[in-house]
Amino acid sequence: MKKLFVSFTVITALCAVFTSCSENGDDNSLKAITLSANGSSTLLKPTETLKLTVAFFPENTTERDVVWSSSNDNFATVTDGLVTAVGEGNVRIKATSRYNNSISDEFSVTVTAPDMVIVTKSGAVEGVWAKNSVVYVNDQIWVEHGKTLTVEEGVTIIMQDGQVGASHAPIEFYVDGKLHLKGTAANPILVTVEESKRTEANRYAGLWGGFVGGNQFEELLFDHVTVEYTGALCVANSQSVQHGLNVADKDKTAQLLTNNPDGKIVVINSTFRYAESDAMYFMGGKAIVAGNTIHSIGESDNDGINMKAGVQVDIAYNLCFSVNSNGMKLSSAGQSPDRHQAMIRAYNNTIVNSGWRRTKNLKGGAIYLEKNALASLYNNLIVNSKLMTKTPKLNQPNPDNGADWNSIVDYNFYASGSQTLTNARLVTIDGSTVLTAFEGYTLTDDDYWHNWDSYVVLYGPTFPLIDKNSLVASTPGAPDPMFVNFGFNTVALDRDLYDPSWDFHVQAGSPVINGAEGKSPRSEFSGAYAPYFGATGLTVCGAEYKTPAPSAQYGAFGTK
Repeated sequence: MKKLFVSFTVITALCAVFTSCSENGDDNSLKAITLSANGSSTLLKPTETLKLTVAFFPENTTERDVVWSSSNDNFATVTDGLVTAVGEGNVRIKATSRYNNSISDEFSVTVTAPDMVIVTKSGAVEGVWAKNSVVYVNDQIWVEHGKTLTVEEGVTIIMQDGQVGASHAPIEFYVDGKLHLKGTAANPILVTVEESKRTEANRYAGLWGGFVGGNQFEELLFDHVTVEYTGALCVANSQSVQHGLNVADKDKTAQLLTNNPDGKIVVINSTFRYAESDAMYFMGGKAIVAGNTIHSIGESDNDGINMKAGVQVDIAYNLCFSVNSNGMKLSSAGQSPDRHQAMIRAYNNTIVNSGWRRTKNLKGGAIYLEKNALASLYNNLIVNSKLMTKTPKLNQPNPDNGADWNSIVDYNFYASGSQTLTNARLVTIDGSTVLTAFEGYTLTDDDYWHNWDSYVVLYGPTFPLIDKNSLVASTPGAPDPMFVNFGFNTVALDRDLYDPSWDFHVQAGSPVINGAEGKSPRSEFSGAYAPYFGATGLTVCGAEYKTPAPSAQYGAFGTK
């Protein structure tokens, strides 16, 4: 059954053409009218009613008669402000001044299918949110330790934006128990804001907080879920601040933030988009992050997948497009006796247009590996991103500086189109102006360590393997990955709007496939190349989830 949702857009026309005067000479002619709803919801089923009221400006105007109309009487009718739902669809109810038809206001109402379940939730929640229901969350919400909430396929969760309720804080969905979001390819789950605010202009507005796996969270499952319009600035009463995970008036809640090193996380087949925050920021947990799409992240900062101490994670077959800073930031920051070293296996990911919109410093790019993180990064495809993988202070391996020397960064493909940076956005790195990805890949940078042979002479044979066998663009535009449908040489480097018609599969003969021959470690998908949860998976929601095995290709997509 097709689902349609409410739009609360209020379009107010301000006009003062017609004038009248009171006896004392004040102008009390009508200047504007505003519609509002007297009711808990403007999402109606057929035969349900909603009363709209009119506020007049100025209040003492005598021009208080309006003419009511509906944009489609097949969806809803209106008489003296009483809206009666008729059939499924979106409808605009309009009130127009009888004295000046340029003064009007509209109110959008949606009539749903008769069998749609609509509920409002806040506070402690558990149990099941039924298939295809619409859930309004109008205040802080949480799952307590030892409790479980399961969200079935097709559910739409609409978060009230702004500072809400007694907390006067943006909503965070805080989990200390188990949260299972079980969508399907045909019927995914959507976590969003009300319809009128799902706009391009709001993509970095941070309209609500995000999901928080707290200090005791047990399980998090995101399967075929879309999360959007997150990243609100935390305040003193934000749940993540009160539990010590974020700092008030400084941090913005990630779309998915986790903390418990013993918690289990499975994020698969999902989309994380439109965030003024990191998409994923894990400070703890055993995790599988696979087959996801991450795009349009951060207006002036923020990373796609950001891992810290306390995490053991497989990151595979994900697509990142236009992350403001790094597609992946991998660090063991926060390591302590109670919070183990960050351990990461990241392979067969595709990272596109990453880093160009961050011009404050040099961190933004493809992958950033630092501070004692133990990582194996291979078979990744980096496309038109600002920089290669950066490993700062690699010659100083300790929790405050370089990555663990047992890390591997190799067998990756750094592809550069021929287009130059647009919109006069200049990126200067070590005194060099970088206008193409090729320039970023080939410049001399203190954090590039891919000249492996020379560093072995300086630091010994155990020096980490850093892009020794990687394929790096030979010139701008070559080699071409040969995507099925993506403007490798035309899509602007700093573009952040994702086109769902793009197809990052490749054509036959692509170096994504052929260039990997003899380089991708086909016979070495064991030991340091093996996923942590490939053989023995993570049991979440009563099922065992395993990380998909590596493929001897670059990136997340081979041929169709």
